[in-house]
Amino acid sequence: MTNAIEDMARAYEAAWCSGDPMRVADHFADGGTIQINRGDVLKGHEAITEMAAGFYAAFPDLKVICDGVRIAGDHVVFLWTLEGHHAETKNFVRAAGWEEWTLTPNLKIQSSLGWFDAEDYQRQIDGA
Repeated sequence: MTNAIEDMARAYEAAWCSGDPMRVADHFADGGTIQINRGDVLKGHEAITEMAAGFYAAFPDLKVICDGVRIAGDHVVFLWTLEGHHAETKNFVRAAGWEEWTLTPNLKIQSSLGWFDAEDYQRQIDGA
């Protein structure tokens, strides 16, 4: 199972790098959720597609790099680094974070809790 989860994490990384928000949402179960930095819980493919589209609009050259995966049964930590130039400010942003996943038996994300340093992220966008 470990190899299959690692493969799924690499496919999730590729989905984020594809520029296609539906490819990101396809990694979530029907009714799957994502919450970022204690923000609103986004539920379902449509909401998750819109969230990913927002990142692509903000960073047209977005790359998400998988820095590692930690697995404990159906619970996974996906460590990532986001890189890209902000659409409005043109500033290069590099932010590290992670998602805490609960997976379904068919390796879809049932729930994801995402975390990153929002203050540092905004500072880089602003060029401060």
